Amino acid sequence: MLHVDIPSRADLEALYQVRAPICVSLYLPTSPLTQEAEAYRIALKNQVSEALGQLGDHDKRAVWPIEELLFDLVDDDEFWELQANGLAVLATAESVRTFRLPRAVGPITEVGDRFHVKPLTCMAAVPQAGFVLALSEDGVRVLEVAMDLAPFEVKVADMPKDAASAARKASLKSRSPSGRIQGSEGKKVRLTQYARKVDTALRDLLGGRDVPLILAATEPLLSIYRQVQSYPHLTAAAITTNPEEWRDSELAAAARPILTQLLDDELAEIHALFEQRQGQQRTTTDIAQAARAATFGAVAKLVVDIDEVVPGTVDDEGRVTFAPKASAGHYGVVDEIAARAFLNGARVLGVRRDQVPGQGSLAAILRYTF
Repeated sequence: MLHVDIPSRADLEALYQVRAPICVSLYLPTSPLTQEAEAYRIALKNQVSEALGQLGDHDKRAVWPIEELLFDLVDDDEFWELQANGLAVLATAESVRTFRLPRAVGPITEVGDRFHVKPLTCMAAVPQAGFVLALSEDGVRVLEVAMDLAPFEVKVADMPKDAASAARKASLKSRSPSGRIQGSEGKKVRLTQYARKVDTALRDLLGGRDVPLILAATEPLLSIYRQVQSYPHLTAAAITTNPEEWRDSELAAAARPILTQLLDDELAEIHALFEQRQGQQRTTTDIAQAARAATFGAVAKLVVDIDEVVPGTVDDEGRVTFAPKASAGHYGVVDEIAARAFLNGARVLGVRRDQVPGQGSLAAILRYTF
């Protein structure tokens, strides 16, 4: 599969709840090109050194296990052979987790008592990758597609070879033993059987995911599949062509604008809702107010600047204390707001600053006047 690790909601919930004496969060751009791996390996090494520099006042016995884990990762040749466009490294004294990301992010170096998870939350919320289901009477294949990476065909267990084999017939024109299933109506029945088997085969691959699935098909199979499929994240937009006539790269190129449009449509809806709720005093762009609202579960939707880090702390009542600069004693305040909003069921989106309503650090739409 593609060398991309998009965190699931369960992953994010677990990461947001980590508390440890030392949590190191590193984000950096990388490349899927093997010949460029050495440069990014050096970049990670430099960020590890930067993080260790922030831990100068800590007991060296507490720092040493993290240092070992991080430099082991720097030295792991096999790890560097398979990269994407970005890399997240999250380490404590007990473990290190990595996520290869479809989009470049950082460089960011954060040290505190919790992880800096906002970039991962935003990466998971924004459709950076998805699947294309290339479906025709003569065959079916599934492609994993990311914004800036080559597509990869995913082998799916129990996937039917084509419509005829799904119906256990040599041809869709074959009659049933009773003679009832024949002609155009009989063909529709066979195609419906085929579509159901495709949907069933996809459940192991797609179960528990929330990534977009884009259908590439023509009528009548396109409509038939929509009627019987069970995946909640099948996109409304489709690639309306016979996928047997298109290469994987052409299908991926057609899928990427659909992924981009999903974010554009959601952002447009959020901006419109933000303007509507402003008159009802159910929005805020103030970090301190958003922190309290997120703490008490009042945030319905939160849009944040994905690149900015505002150092400080947020107490149990949602009161913010800002810090003049990043240090091991502080963490990203907006990251903490995103965490509290996320864990209380809010929709969290990370975008460029000029896409945030009000073009500030964040914009929150509240469930009620707070």
